[in-house]
Parts: sequence; structure tokens; C-alpha cells
Amino acid sequence: MNLTIHTSALPHDDPDASLVFYRDVLGFEVRSDVGQGRMRWITVGPQGQPDMSILLAPPAADPGITEAERRTIAEMMAKGTYGWILLATPDLDAVFDKVRAAEAEVVQEPTEQPYGIRDCAFRDPAGNLIRIQQLR
Repeated sequence: MNLTIHTSALPHDDPDASLVFYRDVLGFEVRSDVGQGRMRWITVGPQGQPDMSILLAPPAADPGITEAERRTIAEMMAKGTYGWILLATPDLDAVFDKVRAAEAEVVQEPTEQPYGIRDCAFRDPAGNLIRIQQLR
């Protein structure tokens, strides 16, 4: 079997703020931006890696989600426990400095973990946890 990861999804509750974070702060290119208002689906991805994308999507747009589920999703997003992603870079300190300078919420400064990686963590505007690992 030959499978690749093509797109991973993260929720957003403010598409404009998410677009600024992923495009302007992380430097991802915008691949598509469809919909309007808060009901926008934005696909972004790292430059030079056209086969890998992140879909920033309204979290409760599925018509099969109940109102109780919508409330639960909103509560989890507010706490920052709904979505997360792992990224990697060869220069963790430079990325950390740039993201911190953009006033993103710092969850963890660059740290050498006991399990052998060095990483840091932020929250994006929707509360998603963004962990960034140092490539070695």
C-alpha cells in the first residue's frame, strides 16, 4: 500500500486571524480560500511542499453535528484542547523568536525533552496547539 498524508485539518473560529497566523507568521502559502464570513475553508501549506496542506475549517459546519456537539467543540477550542499539529524546522530558535514576536500565545519555550527532541509550543488564534520540533 502506498499512502501519503495530503491534508490535515484544524478548526478556526476567525478565518482572518488564522490566515494572518499561518500565512504571515509561519510563512505558509495560501492554496485556496473558499466561502465567506466565518464559513471559510482555507488551505495553507509550506512553500516548496505542494503535496502537504493544512485545511483551516469552520469546526461545526457539518450538518450532522448537533447543537450539544457544537457547544462542546466551542468549549474545547476555548480551552485549546480541540486541535493540534506537529511541525518541524532546522532552526527552532529563529522560528520561536518570529512566532513569539507576532504575539502568539507561548505554551512552551524551546526545551530539550527527555525523549530526545527539542521543541516549543504555541497556540494559534483558534486555540490549536502548534508544537514545533527541531530537525536534527
